[in-house]
Amino acid sequence: MLKKITQQSMRAVLLAIISLGAFVVSGCSTTVVSQEFRRTENSVVEASYIATDADFSKYDRLTGAEMGIFFPQTSSVPDDDLQRIRTIFRESFLGELSAYDVVEETGTGVMLIEASLIDLRTAAYADIPNLRREIRSVARPGSLVFLMEMKDSESGRVLARAADSTLNPNIGTDDLDDSEWGAVEGAAKHWASLFRRFLDQNFNK
Repeated sequence: MLKKITQQSMRAVLLAIISLGAFVVSGCSTTVVSQEFRRTENSVVEASYIATDADFSKYDRLTGAEMGIFFPQTSSVPDDDLQRIRTIFRESFLGELSAYDVVEETGTGVMLIEASLIDLRTAAYADIPNLRREIRSVARPGSLVFLMEMKDSESGRVLARAADSTLNPNIGTDDLDDSEWGAVEGAAKHWASLFRRFLDQNFNK
């Protein structure tokens, strides 16, 4: 079972996890090793897949990579709005992972968490050239997808992949009003909660 840590340590690491500073997913150039996955039934998220060789009993800590935002090339989001989105998502995740042992270093027993926000509502795969091919199975055109990947922090091997597109906040557009920002905040809280429940459902046993 993953262990509880101090709030100070958790915040230090999660600021890196949820910084949302890049427009590409961290590690997108890493060589992909062929794997087999099984779709999980009755998952709290819309779609989730667990590697057939995954052994979660080996992990008792989490670490994080910088979260990526995939916007189409035609998107022009103001810097101030991007910073506000970063802050909203960061605070939502900070509130959900307080019971988990989150560390800064990779190594034996440490599971790497990578999260991405992928906007395919008005775009095709070709409009986002940095979108990794293996992600396309869970990120369909016409949707805004929140993706979570869990990996072995030493080898980079994928243990699980979960995606949800049940919400459609007005992210990635200009001149958001107060009600639209409220929808962004609601989406961040919703996905942070799903992420925590997915962890509880699969790894905290």
